Amino acid sequence: MITIDYKSRVPIYDQITGGIIRLKALGVLKAGDKLPSVRAMAIDLGINPNTVQRAYNILEADGVIYSVAGKGSFISDDNKAADAILSAAKNTFRQAVEQARQAGLDEATLKRMIDTVFKGGNADD
Repeated sequence: MITIDYKSRVPIYDQITGGIIRLKALGVLKAGDKLPSVRAMAIDLGINPNTVQRAYNILEADGVIYSVAGKGSFISDDNKAADAILSAAKNTFRQAVEQARQAGLDEATLKRMIDTVFKGGNADD
């Protein structure tokens, strides 16, 4: 479901939130789907339950999930979830552009790569 990159500079709770948002955007998780409990996800990922709880709290504040006392956390079906998905995609894009710029790619090359991707090609071409 979600994989954690322990070498990444991205905090683990952000990786969890991004993973859940990505799964919702891909349609793997749908409105009303129940998420694993905090404890179950922590065991599955081999991390502290407080980290999972922090991710769930962020997702709930963003409207991506909602909690029902005694039942668990579920994927939301409102527009806030769509807004959070779009916001996460924009943030990921910003980070990728910044990394590419720091690696020495110029603006013209980045624009060509974006055009290629939108046309269905491989950005490496």
